[in-house]
Amino acid sequence: MKKLAIEVFRRKEQKYLITAEQYFLLVEQILPYMRPDRYGDNGRYTVTSLYFDSNDHKIYFETKNKLKFRQKLRLRIYDDTDLNGTAFFEVKQKHKKVVNKRRMLLPLKEAYRYLYENQENGLNSYETSNPQVFREIDYFLHLYELRPEMVVSYDRHALHCIEDPDLRITFDLNLRCRNEDLFVEHGSGGANFIDPNLVVLEVKVNDSVPLWLTRILQTLHCEQKSASKYCTSMELLNGEKLPNGIEKELVFAGGR
Repeated sequence: MKKLAIEVFRRKEQKYLITAEQYFLLVEQILPYMRPDRYGDNGRYTVTSLYFDSNDHKIYFETKNKLKFRQKLRLRIYDDTDLNGTAFFEVKQKHKKVVNKRRMLLPLKEAYRYLYENQENGLNSYETSNPQVFREIDYFLHLYELRPEMVVSYDRHALHCIEDPDLRITFDLNLRCRNEDLFVEHGSGGANFIDPNLVVLEVKVNDSVPLWLTRILQTLHCEQKSASKYCTSMELLNGEKLPNGIEKELVFAGGR
């Protein structure tokens, strides 16, 4: 599946952790206002991302400590993609609730060539959609001494508002992670890091959430809750390597 190549954008995000029952009721009530994402099967597709961190987990602690400015680096594919397929290499920056994302497209094999082979020929030798973003990614990767850390995957149901194209709602289900076999083309397998009966809801807007949606969320008792996929995965996969006393994120599979 090919995704639209929006390479630089800014938006606000509100995150919720809801039950599967709330998810079905919410979809039913918002459908008059929304349409499925044009990609995937009726707005449904699988997201698989390779996340990066340093040996001392700088990225994890920036997010965990909720720094006013924090950022992540990830390499993302959609559905099943082979080495010749399109990958998205992106820096996600967050300042308070405002998200800035800068990304470029490149063949997955080119991303691996950059990550794992000698770069003596320089960045201009790679096939990318945006050389400027590539330079920013390269600077960030070397500044933080980042390396591949884990693969995070989930099944996404994405909707867009019919009247307001800037309003997007996504539901992420069956969230899983692994820190072995860090090749995204090998599939989306992994251990569930959030209870399978829970769904991560994200409301993405340029300005403010419309009143009709706010009322529906209130009626269904959907409460905002920070939901860091990366931190929760890190604590499941590498908990023994983290300092004692860290308050765990969200809920893991198997209970609250």
